[in-house]
Amino acid sequence: MKQKTKAALKNYGICVGIEVLIAFLVIWSKGFFAHSLAVNLQILSDAFFVSGVLMTLFAGMMYVSGEGALIGIGFVLRNVVLSFIPMGRAKHEVYADYRARKLSNAKKSSNHYVLVSGLIFLFIGIVLTVIWYVAFYNV
Repeated sequence: MKQKTKAALKNYGICVGIEVLIAFLVIWSKGFFAHSLAVNLQILSDAFFVSGVLMTLFAGMMYVSGEGALIGIGFVLRNVVLSFIPMGRAKHEVYADYRARKLSNAKKSSNHYVLVSGLIFLFIGIVLTVIWYVAFYNV
């Protein structure tokens, strides 16, 4: 296999592993095997939905961070820390220079694997919710 394919599969595997771990923690916290089929289906839909939403939101935060929206927060925190260090204000830099430096050092990478795996888990959670609604809601 090519190196890009191996890296992509590794990244998808890591994302799916994290989502499965989150889903397992949700299932474990709700006591999956102690309930009826209807409640177990609700628990499964909750587990997939929660893990999918968390990874999708994480992908959104990665996108926002990659576009430079959080550079201002880093600038403020850096200046706060430098104000408590003796002679730290000597390293002060203007925000425009700081932003230009950070954006030039930032590498644009496509982190679509986090979004895709999160949306797949979210879709599975929605499908399980619809199945539960059709089969068990009026019972």
